[in-house]
Amino acid sequence: MSFGSPYLLLLLLAVPAAVVVLVWLERRRERRASAWASPALLPNIAARPPAWRRRLPAGLLLLGAALLLVGFARPQTGVTVGRNEATLVVVLDISGSMASKDTPPSRLDAARSDIRKLLKETPKTYRVAAVAFSDHDAVIAPPSRDRSVVLSAISRVRTGPQGTALTDAVLHAVRLARALPKVDGKRPPATVVVFSDGAANAGRATPAQVLKAAKQGHVPIDSVVIGTPSGVVHQKLQGGFDEQIAVPVEPQLLQALARGSTGRAYTPDVDLEPVVRQLKTRTGTEHKTVEVTAAAAGGGLCCMVVAGLVSGLWFRRVP
Repeated sequence: MSFGSPYLLLLLLAVPAAVVVLVWLERRRERRASAWASPALLPNIAARPPAWRRRLPAGLLLLGAALLLVGFARPQTGVTVGRNEATLVVVLDISGSMASKDTPPSRLDAARSDIRKLLKETPKTYRVAAVAFSDHDAVIAPPSRDRSVVLSAISRVRTGPQGTALTDAVLHAVRLARALPKVDGKRPPATVVVFSDGAANAGRATPAQVLKAAKQGHVPIDSVVIGTPSGVVHQKLQGGFDEQIAVPVEPQLLQALARGSTGRAYTPDVDLEPVVRQLKTRTGTEHKTVEVTAAAAGGGLCCMVVAGLVSGLWFRRVP
């Protein structure tokens, strides 16, 4: 414990001085009483309360005064609290396979709905960014505490080519999280959450490169797998024909990225409460110094009030 005004602690010297005065007054009262009667006869003249009952109110009063004096010195203590700074990077798959309607109304719309739920539960102090990808990736919403920026960005995107550069997009998200400025000398903790059907057939980054960057930056990768094994998309052909292309969900890569980065992989129609709970536990802690003047002063006042009540009940007077 430390004090904002330590020199005021010298006022505590008044407490032992008050003890000396009280002892002197007690002995003076006994000498004056003995002058009027023999000490042997005093117990027969008036009942003498136990010593502890006589001293308890005064002791409580002195303790209260000491706590008030300590409060004047502005006591401070160190506490460990949760950090208010953290970053969530959402990675949204907008490749052609996300147009499949096996997860109604479509995989992309289901992912949008999950992202909205996630942002609704995410603490308002966190920064949120969004990366969208098909055969290439792009930051569609830079890190910001303004949720409307992300919500507007994900509502505008549409499914694109069949290519899926999943690893490139996740690597971009991890680097985006690591590039944020430090707060009080420390980089805010971050989490990447990927919404995808998992099929990856484009891009240059390897899973090993993604995991290396995630481990170095202490950025866990969570994944929410969107889709079913029976997904199909329709493609228009010349002559008015319609081709059905099977796009079964492939969660293996998403699961591998999650396991390798201390993240978690979630199945379709997941309750996103565990995602938010895990996100909150990853925000880390910080050591802060807080002033406890109010606690010391409150304790002092309580002791004084109790001393007055006890003295009034036992002796019909205040100490």
